[in-house]
Amino acid sequence: MTPASGLAEAFAVRIEAAARSAPLIVGLTGAQGSGKSTLAANLAPALATRGLRATVLALDDLYLTKSERRRLARLVHPLFATRGAPATHDVALGLEVLAGLGQARETLIPSFDKAADDRRPRDQWTRVAGPFDVIVFEGWCVGARPQPSAALAAPVNELERSRDPDGVWRAYANDALAGPYRPLFDPVAFQILLAAPSFEVVLGWRAQQEHDLIARGGAGQTDAELASFVQHYERLTRWIDAEMPTRADTVVRLGRAREVLSIQP
Repeated sequence: MTPASGLAEAFAVRIEAAARSAPLIVGLTGAQGSGKSTLAANLAPALATRGLRATVLALDDLYLTKSERRRLARLVHPLFATRGAPATHDVALGLEVLAGLGQARETLIPSFDKAADDRRPRDQWTRVAGPFDVIVFEGWCVGARPQPSAALAAPVNELERSRDPDGVWRAYANDALAGPYRPLFDPVAFQILLAAPSFEVVLGWRAQQEHDLIARGGAGQTDAELASFVQHYERLTRWIDAEMPTRADTVVRLGRAREVLSIQP
């Protein structure tokens, strides 16, 4: 049994106990490279052995198209051309998909091509037949709550200092969490957090992913490009790891090698 499958089995027991009314939306949250996708993929078969139909929706597949993000960059702030921060997802599409997965009908799950940095055409989306008992909604900021306004004043990294000195980008993203994202995240009834030991470790995880991609012949980012890209995620990643443990149903503390150090409660 792999570590991911073992963890999935442990969570399946807890989710089964929580799945009193369908569909149960499970929020699976964690920093980049923490193993969310692998755990989500293992959860569906683990739940199937308990008679629960489960499917996975990735927040990454809800990113706005490249043209939509460029328009947002022109109207609000240039940093919104880069996917990642709240306001760069299609919330209406996410709500439509989540609603469909709980009904006895076919639903198209969107797909985002990270290499092309754009959403794939609809004929390449995944077609699934509902209803599902459990929807695993996985993503780096699923279930995140906005920061207090005072916390936005000081930049957390060089990206914010040099490219968002007035705080327009981070304030707009924070307002998105406080408003448009609430109907998307509030239905999460069972929250899991994969907590990284530090943000510096997260950068290392992402670098490992890029190096593996390049080794397989893919078009990965250089270390310098990656270091800049990850800064778009730093503020909210740090906030989630500080705030979410106080209310998550389960917190998995990870070590530097992504080993499980503890599961709480």
